[in-house]
Amino acid sequence: SSGINAEWPLRPGKPATKPSAPAAAKIAMGGGRGGNKDKKQFKDKEKPTDIRLSNIEAAKAVADAIRTSLGPKGMDKMIQGKTGDVTITNDGATILKEMQVFHPAARMLVELSKAQDIEAGDGTTSVVVICGSLLEAAKKPLHRGIHPTAISEAFQVAQTKAVEILTSIAQPIQLSDTESLIKMASTSLNS
Repeated sequence: SSGINAEWPLRPGKPATKPSAPAAAKIAMGGGRGGNKDKKQFKDKEKPTDIRLSNIEAAKAVADAIRTSLGPKGMDKMIQGKTGDVTITNDGATILKEMQVFHPAARMLVELSKAQDIEAGDGTTSVVVICGSLLEAAKKPLHRGIHPTAISEAFQVAQTKAVEILTSIAQPIQLSDTESLIKMASTSLNS
């Protein structure tokens, strides 16, 4: 046998020869003859996608944990602290404060809730649930190969349109209109 094998790639100026057993094993493991480069590029393309999906799942888990406590008919949660003390609440801020969250993306949702509490004093559960839903919605275009920057820009366009719609349907209230102010206060107190 001449050692020529048509299965192995031809190199200009050199006959194709079947590699030795150790060389064949190296090629099979991704080393030699360019296989390693292709494998590295493949891994580099998959890793960011896997990390993004992991972040989405972690953040969604936090959102799902407090979703059922949202609103006036929200369910209470029983939380046992590190020292063994038990807290029963349906307040999203309290639930998130008591949860031990280690994943960085999930921690961001906890921080988002704290920022909402400081800024507005309300809506801590709502911002986490909305964020979880938006991240879940981002999974579909990510799976279709749409770049995360394009998805982010689309969310910004949607936010601008939402503010425009809310501004167009808003009704101005006069501070002298006591009846409307009482209705608004009673609605907010119901939650």
